[in-house]
Amino acid sequence: MKVLIVEDEVLAQQELNWLIKEHSQMEVVGTFDDGMDVLKYLQHHEVDAIFLDINIPSLDGVLLAQNISKFAHKPFIVFITAWKEHAVEAFELEAFDYILKPYQESRIIGMLQKLEAAYLQQNAPTSGSSSNREALTINLVKDERIIVTDINDIYYAEAHEKMTFVYTRREAYVMPMNITEFCHRLPESHFFRCHRSYCVNLSKIREIEPWFNNTYILRLRDLDFQVPVSRSKVKEFRALMRL
Repeated sequence: MKVLIVEDEVLAQQELNWLIKEHSQMEVVGTFDDGMDVLKYLQHHEVDAIFLDINIPSLDGVLLAQNISKFAHKPFIVFITAWKEHAVEAFELEAFDYILKPYQESRIIGMLQKLEAAYLQQNAPTSGSSSNREALTINLVKDERIIVTDINDIYYAEAHEKMTFVYTRREAYVMPMNITEFCHRLPESHFFRCHRSYCVNLSKIREIEPWFNNTYILRLRDLDFQVPVSRSKVKEFRALMRL
């Protein structure tokens, strides 16, 4: 796995380089302190991940990531920065992680382990076409951090005006987007928009209870919460669940 470090603070660059070599199998193929130099390098070289500071000369990290997001081969982006206010922008760019300085060694090690696992998963051989491969993880935001989450850990999502609350078994996340946009990021084979305010993980349904007006209430495994199926979605839900 080939990676770049883009950091204009020499000590931070050296420390991160050491941590990557000490705690992963990644190969650091280049270190840069200028955004334009990175862009020029990427025109002739492919890498698998970039550890990117935001406050760098010529082309800042956010603009650089925006350019990289248009590449055919998109490396994982890990922002490592002192600027916490850019977390939402990082999420919108589908950054793999967002780590604030001064960072903790344990936090970096955990991120490296997840990054290598995600890389192996992305490049695992499949029986079907790679273009048909569905996303197995999704980025969720909590406390200005980006959490790479297995889609199977999500139980349901709930609309709250222009925001979406996403629930796993033990955590709740607030996403800066409406539920329609969030649901489009989920694989249709796993999730169903059962109501204008709810999207549910089909594998988490424990019980389907008939409700008034020929609708249903869904009880979920492990959670004491009921998700409604709206009347407009009943026919589609019945076909999906073979009721």
